Parts: sequence; C-alpha cells; structure tokens
Amino acid sequence: QVQLVESGGGLVQAGGSLRLSCAASGRTTSTYAMGWFRQAPGADREFVATISKSGRSTSYADSGRFTISRDNAKNTVYLQMNRLKPEDTAVYYCAARSSSGLVSRRDYEYDYWGQGTQVTVSS
Repeated sequence: QVQLVESGGGLVQAGGSLRLSCAASGRTTSTYAMGWFRQAPGADREFVATISKSGRSTSYADSGRFTISRDNAKNTVYLQMNRLKPEDTAVYYCAARSSSGLVSRRDYEYDYWGQGTQVTVSS
C-alpha cells in the first residue's frame, strides 16, 4: 500500500505562487507515474499534471504556469504553481499510478490518492 499526503495549499492572491508537495510512504513510488488532479466545488475532478517515473516526461493541462517535478530519493512529487488565477481554486489531489511509469492524464489509471489540499486564489 502507498499513502500519499499533500501539503502546501493555502490562500493566495491572484498572480501569486504556491508549491504543493506530495509525500509518499509505505513503499517507493520511484517506478510509478505520478499525477496531480483538482476538483472545484460542484465540478468534476480534472487533470492538472503528470510526470513519468524518471521525471523526463511530463504533461500538463495548462502548460506554462504549472511545473511538476519529483525527487525519487525523497519519495516526493511537487507542483509549482505560478500566476495563479481565481479559477485555480480547488482541492488538489496527488495520485500514483502503480501499474505504469508512463504519464497519464486519465484519473482512472491512478490507483492511489491523497486526501487533498485546498488551494484558494482570491481576486
């Protein structure tokens, strides 16, 4: 089993930045692809970013503002979010794809999920 714990969320003004972290425990996630998803109130969960097991491949829903990275030695994945907008307000979830080290934008391909961290962007 893998436990994922997100941190780094909070309240920020539009245009500001936040860095989310996702710490994994239970087993190494170095062979797993990892992803970030988010869910706003009343909306479906949506893809944000994904990174391959090596970190060499990434994919984004909105390239240019967000950057996903990982430190396999620390079993941690990060999401750097810049130029935040009020529409980025959501609960952000970290997810692990144990079946593959390849990136995926599909939430159903991830089998471990964290509890989420709230990000609120004020206008």
